[in-house]
Amino acid sequence: MEITASMVKELRDKTNAGMMDCKKALNETNGDIEKAIVYLREKGLLKAAKKSGRIAAEGLTTALVSDDEKKGVVIEVNSETDFVAKNDEFRSFVEETAKAVLDNDPKDIEALKAIVLKDGKTVQEVLTEKIATIGENMSLRRFASVKVDKGLVVNYIHGGGKISVLVALESEGDKEALKVLGKDLAMQVAAMNPKYISIEDVDEEFLAQEREILTAQALNEGKPQNVVAKMVEGRLNKELKEICLLEQAFVKDADMTVKKVISDTAKKIGSDIKVADVIRFETGEGIEKKSENFADEVAKQMGL
Repeated sequence: MEITASMVKELRDKTNAGMMDCKKALNETNGDIEKAIVYLREKGLLKAAKKSGRIAAEGLTTALVSDDEKKGVVIEVNSETDFVAKNDEFRSFVEETAKAVLDNDPKDIEALKAIVLKDGKTVQEVLTEKIATIGENMSLRRFASVKVDKGLVVNYIHGGGKISVLVALESEGDKEALKVLGKDLAMQVAAMNPKYISIEDVDEEFLAQEREILTAQALNEGKPQNVVAKMVEGRLNKELKEICLLEQAFVKDADMTVKKVISDTAKKIGSDIKVADVIRFETGEGIEKKSENFADEVAKQMGL
């Protein structure tokens, strides 16, 4: 299969690996992007798991909680530049839109756009006006919500709206103590960005793929076959402690795990505490920068 410059660009955008490494990975996997990513990981060539340095979209996230603290919503609205994201008019629109989500429970973005705001105009109509007034394209990207019957939802907004988090706690214990715990957990989520709440939430497909990748890495490092299996499980357990919220070291006291902090709080208030849900939005995550003529640049350097 012919490996094109655009294919190399796509893989490089996803992995930050070198261009020649990306080309080799694509050659080895017959142009399959996902298999090429696995190949780069197995060979230890993946230079960065996070792509935050390549994120281009600006804008704001925000998180709101209902008066009874049983429901929370988080939303992201994008703009072209950070300058607009700091504009009071834009920030007010984001807050008003988040309140519309909280009050109306729209099922999707299209339903959100159709909600009528207090001035009699729909969210979409107001957005269109903002685009014309501010002179920059803006878009409603996503929203999510969470509810609890017993317990509460806590929100946390970091960096003036760069990151917004909701943490839903189920418990019949003291609400003030739950608020303190919830705020600590929300800050933990903002800082450490866990993929799962607990190890039990990790799907078997993910575990199988990680074992396969870690096995290939160990063998490529020249480790003897008879110790590879034990080594793989050790590395996998270390990885799970990093990506599962309850297993993470607590950011305010690294000698404790999040699970222990929750357990200690539960004992103090005399009631079980369950982390029912966690939602974290970061402005622009997963949106790549536009790099004009990058494919031409790659082609030139690689002789494609």
